[in-house]
Amino acid sequence: MQSMDAESEKKLLIKEYRNLLKACRPNMEKGDKSLIRQAFNMALEAHSNMRRKSGELYIFHPLSVATICARDIGLDTTSIICALLHDIVEDTDVSLEDIEGHFGPKVANIIDGLTKISGVEGKTKSMQAENFRKILLTLAEDVRVILIKLADRLHNMRTLDSMTRTAQLKIASETMVLFAPLAHRLGLYSIKSELEDLSLKFTEPAIYKEIATKLQETKQQRNKYIRRFMFPIEETLDGQGVIYDIKGRPKSIYSIYNKMKKQNIPFEEVYDLFAIRIIIDTGIEVEKSDCWKVYSIVTDHYTPNPERLRDWISVPKSNGYESLHTTVMGPLGRWVEVQIRSLRMDEIAERGYAAHWKYKDGAASVSDKNTEDWIVKIRESLENPESNAIDFLDDFKLNFFSDEVYVFTPKGDLYTLPANATALDFAFEIHTQVGVQCLGAKVNHKLVPLSYKLKNGDQIEIITSKKQNPTEDWLNYVVTAKAKSKIKTTLKEERRKISLDGKEILIRKFRAASLPWNNENVNRVVNYFKLPGSSDLYYNIGVGKLDKSALNNALNFFETAEKLHAKTNTKSNNGKVPSGNIIQNKPDLVIVGENLDLDYSFARCCNAIPGDDIFGFITIGDGIKIHRTNCPNGMRLMSNYGYRIIRAKWASNQISEFKTFPVGIKMTGIDSMGIVSKITDIISKELQVNMQSLTIYSNAGAFEGSIILFIYDTLHLDELIKKIKKLPGMDSVNRFQVEEKLPLITN
Repeated sequence: MQSMDAESEKKLLIKEYRNLLKACRPNMEKGDKSLIRQAFNMALEAHSNMRRKSGELYIFHPLSVATICARDIGLDTTSIICALLHDIVEDTDVSLEDIEGHFGPKVANIIDGLTKISGVEGKTKSMQAENFRKILLTLAEDVRVILIKLADRLHNMRTLDSMTRTAQLKIASETMVLFAPLAHRLGLYSIKSELEDLSLKFTEPAIYKEIATKLQETKQQRNKYIRRFMFPIEETLDGQGVIYDIKGRPKSIYSIYNKMKKQNIPFEEVYDLFAIRIIIDTGIEVEKSDCWKVYSIVTDHYTPNPERLRDWISVPKSNGYESLHTTVMGPLGRWVEVQIRSLRMDEIAERGYAAHWKYKDGAASVSDKNTEDWIVKIRESLENPESNAIDFLDDFKLNFFSDEVYVFTPKGDLYTLPANATALDFAFEIHTQVGVQCLGAKVNHKLVPLSYKLKNGDQIEIITSKKQNPTEDWLNYVVTAKAKSKIKTTLKEERRKISLDGKEILIRKFRAASLPWNNENVNRVVNYFKLPGSSDLYYNIGVGKLDKSALNNALNFFETAEKLHAKTNTKSNNGKVPSGNIIQNKPDLVIVGENLDLDYSFARCCNAIPGDDIFGFITIGDGIKIHRTNCPNGMRLMSNYGYRIIRAKWASNQISEFKTFPVGIKMTGIDSMGIVSKITDIISKELQVNMQSLTIYSNAGAFEGSIILFIYDTLHLDELIKKIKKLPGMDSVNRFQVEEKLPLITN
């Protein structure tokens, strides 16, 4: 933010405060304006001498968060007060007791939930994952905590430019992995899309800028096409007296990027750059039939794709989203997505859970119940005391952010489960006792295994037996947090006995190796085997999965960790190695090619080469791993272990004709005589590049190929790709990332 004088700041502050009141007006009741003024004055006084890293007065942040809550989410006055005061307890001398005295216990409770959680101890857990779990604990009490938290994150993302590059990567990755899916799940689609776009802006700035520029360049042409597409539909709607509004919205930059990445196509080949939304003004009692009436009008003019019809009117999504989606063949042979919904449906789609309060009765009650059921499931998952933060986070993303399947009981009752849920998951969804005693299942009157993956419309009957008991294998058959939790609880007693035996074995091993028995050393062994916690370590030893040889190898790991610790701290401590951990004394920057005293290596999941945007991740026992910033594994690490991320850059002398790096290239094109020879001539003769492997598949006149070769840097790679693209019949040539699935934490 540009610096301004005190008078200009005061004028801007008054303007922003008036914008807040304007946004609050639709939900205001008598006396609300006075309460908002009191909260604003308290925040203004408490933050009076504080500024953000951008240089602006700190008060602009809570003011902006409150405006997002009012304008974009439609929250009530209590929420606006909490948004204005959300940082006050942590950052100032104002206490929760002071807030309760002014605004009552409800406001104090919400602000208590919003207060940032700091000082989370533990070297084997992710601070971000633990924080996220604690944030969700507040969801079980008041969903407004999460809605305000999302508004807070949105404003932080809008002002992320003033942060360091390391902080940008960490916060953007965390937003993409956790907060954008959470906004989606709560039905806040506009906030979800903006969070995704802003995350992409900081993780892939060049790609973001390229797509944004091209969207702007094609805006006029796009609007012209939308007018041509809608003209005959509008004539019919007007003729039948339908009251409607039409919006032609471009797809978000992130969704376009995702399509380009998944389909391996350039921007110019993404044809569904926009979706047309038809919003009808009609009563709740007839809105479904009226939506289908509009659908009939659209399909009278344009041929629909039957495989792309999505009916979320008859069965709304569990986050309350209701709409009718169809894809039709428009003018010039282009597929066009059309969304049809009522005004009520549109408000819920834009404002999500918050809009449900406005429609507690009538047609919205089903979708509202779905969201309440979702929150109940979160409560159940949070009640599991056995799972650590990382396990919880994985289960949460799997169960609460995934697609869904709709299945029925023999009596016709509808149940919603996450995609890939099994017959055993369904048994636990019915009742814990049904799950524990589940002997088998019938789907559509046919016997299926417990691991059968449910499909939309399946009718399921569970067969039980009092003699049945869960086994360890059952954990491989289920995906829902509820089923996993109940199975683990049932197995807990037997597991405890086995774990005690395993612990005794490990204690004897420590004694034989003359190592002290303490939590730090046990956690090192846990990390070595990439296990969730010490209880899992003891259990694996007790059942014989980790034998004496494996334990001996684990103890050798200590020496590597100590060497890394010594190397990274020797220079800054005049040759003395301090006590502590490498993460507590981490280096500020890795210059790849110069920091020869640091133990770093390249992560195999993304194969970074000179010229790539990179960062370092501190492992325990395996040095510093260098990842590309757009590496999927790297995104997870930045999101969940931000405190172990360090900046990294290439040394100027790293780009050398004597140093090469493995890179993969994928190609598609028209098969022709000698195409392989032409490709290899460019690689070996023209550019003198060594190949590790070359694979070509030909089918019905087309071919697909992949090459692993050794490249000097990104400039060298770009030159190679450019030359291969010029070959006759070549369709696409792109670098690909060899995806190597790694555990969430890599030592």
